[in-house]
Amino acid sequence: MKVALVHDFLIEYGGAERVLEALHEIWPKAPVYCAFYDPDALGDQSKRFANWKVITSWGTRLPFWRKLVSPYRIFSKSFFESFDLSSFDLVISSNAMYMAKAVKVPNGVHICYCHTPPRFLYGYPTAMNWRKNLILRPIGEVINHVMRVWDFEAAQKPASTRGESTRGGVDYFIANSCEVAARIKKFYRRDSTVIYPPVDVGKFAGPAARFPRPTSLLRTNLDIKSKISSDAAGARRGSPTRVTRNGGYFLVVSRLVASKNVDVVVEVCAKLGLQLKVVGAGREMENLKKIAKEFDNGESTVEFVGDVSDDELIGLYQNCRAVIFAASQEDFGLVPVEAMAAGKPVIVNAEGGVLESVIDASAGSAQVGKMKGKCTGVYFELVRNKPSYFDPATAGSLTLAINNFINLEKKGYFDAKFIQAHAQKFSKERFKRQILKFVGSKIK
Repeated sequence: MKVALVHDFLIEYGGAERVLEALHEIWPKAPVYCAFYDPDALGDQSKRFANWKVITSWGTRLPFWRKLVSPYRIFSKSFFESFDLSSFDLVISSNAMYMAKAVKVPNGVHICYCHTPPRFLYGYPTAMNWRKNLILRPIGEVINHVMRVWDFEAAQKPASTRGESTRGGVDYFIANSCEVAARIKKFYRRDSTVIYPPVDVGKFAGPAARFPRPTSLLRTNLDIKSKISSDAAGARRGSPTRVTRNGGYFLVVSRLVASKNVDVVVEVCAKLGLQLKVVGAGREMENLKKIAKEFDNGESTVEFVGDVSDDELIGLYQNCRAVIFAASQEDFGLVPVEAMAAGKPVIVNAEGGVLESVIDASAGSAQVGKMKGKCTGVYFELVRNKPSYFDPATAGSLTLAINNFINLEKKGYFDAKFIQAHAQKFSKERFKRQILKFVGSKIK
């Protein structure tokens, strides 16, 4: 069977690229078609693709394409329609921001592994909120309307029969989470099969040691919940009592962009005097440093680590107290699973795909007391007071979640062995088995 893989672009390394790697491990001889490929932008991660056969679109002939990948997405449908895939029996597209699923597969089966319908087209938070720009907004809305039509058409079942050169469309969808499966149903009116993305859980797993227990919690004379609810606005920013730093640091692993809400985490940890290490880079870096300085009360507890190697990241996971993940409406969320693979609990924003991977320690009052040793984290709620704006109560919600985590941690709720065992459900081996089983059921 002759197989081709299609991917939006290779200019950064993230969760979608890890899925592509796992697919390529299944079919190592498969060529990879993508709109753009920039080894320089990938940096050290380019080594992962050095021996692959990567075929790029005509988009690489456009001027300044390395700087204009986002604006050039208006041509993404044409980029992928231009590929000749007539000789392949199976084409698997890995699709998120661009329209990799728009490829034409005249003589084979087209399976789309959908990380999400393009977030920018359907109102989900993205790295840049261009809708705030009064000049770009009217132009962008017109372009987005046209692109939504194209995106919908590309996602439909092939209208023509096999053998016709015009045969486009998707035969079968795989969603990376139930959250994304619901989006596929809503926006494309298509059913899909959920196969969670792969995590190399063995790489992150260290000794399942006991968690260090803190010697002090939030000062007993402070009832944070009472303090927050007493505010007239319902949980506005206050000046919480600081927490004694012990038991290790909290960890954030994220691209530093607005939709990841790292600003809320930095603010809360700085206010509470909690040690926080922030791994990642992005356009929000300088703003986050200002926030950390503004709220640290003269004692710096927030450290910006920047990008790190795989080995360094593993060490940071294994030695942290917990990982905080605040991203908005995440499609799946690989970071919480990586943390759990290291045996560490996570404090997560309770929306999107993370609800499918993280077991909340306080899941309903009836469950309190029954979740000891059977949970992997704590939820908090991101509060919106207007579209695309976050209510200050979000900081209060995260503060309560951290307080809750510390109390549960003291009571021994988080068992490293259970957390690591739970992460095995998202292993790379499981992903490969499910992909091969799915493909085998569709291609006789």
